[in-house]
Amino acid sequence: MKPQTKHRHSVTLSDCELATRCARGRVVIIDDDTEILSALAALLEFFGYACETYSSATSYLQVVNYIRPLFPGPCCILCDVKMPELDGLELQSRLAEFDDIPVLLMSGSSGVPEAVSAFHGGAVDFLTKPIHGDVLMAAVAKALAISTLRCNQRERQSTLATRIASLTERERDIAHRAAAGQTNPAIAAELGIALRTVKLHRQRAMEKIGANNIADLIRIADEGKL
Repeated sequence: MKPQTKHRHSVTLSDCELATRCARGRVVIIDDDTEILSALAALLEFFGYACETYSSATSYLQVVNYIRPLFPGPCCILCDVKMPELDGLELQSRLAEFDDIPVLLMSGSSGVPEAVSAFHGGAVDFLTKPIHGDVLMAAVAKALAISTLRCNQRERQSTLATRIASLTERERDIAHRAAAGQTNPAIAAELGIALRTVKLHRQRAMEKIGANNIADLIRIADEGKL
């Protein structure tokens, strides 16, 4: 019997270019005006960003849970406010229920109430059409920086959760007490165990969660809900 061979996907120049663009930032553009949609995508791609375009908020919502980027990198949404079926403000509200992707809203006819609603809903910026290139680039850069920060925070939370989950029940209890300010002798007395046992469990717990000192332990306990 011939050994099975694994099929490897060859990396093309197009893949490398897309990976570079995604690393710089992926911008999802949503606008029912196809000319504006094409112009914005062309401008952002000229500056090295990866772009996805949708002619309606509804079409984006239909795929948002299924489309995953091929390459890692920060991402933001640039969405028009005035659209049929589902407007930009409603899309922002729906996305907030399950995603923390930064949103930039834009409009050529909206007034102060819409802008206020956008910022209250967490929009990074509210851009007025026609949008000057420098203004757009600055807003996109800000949104992508926020995306990077949020991604780093999620990764850190995931790492902390994994490390804390590796603790034994005793290690977790002693680490929690130490982070709350209890001394080793006080912990030993309260738990009715030897001081050396407390020191051993505390040291093992700190090694597992990556705490080099009591300040690290307190910070990690707070961030990881130890």
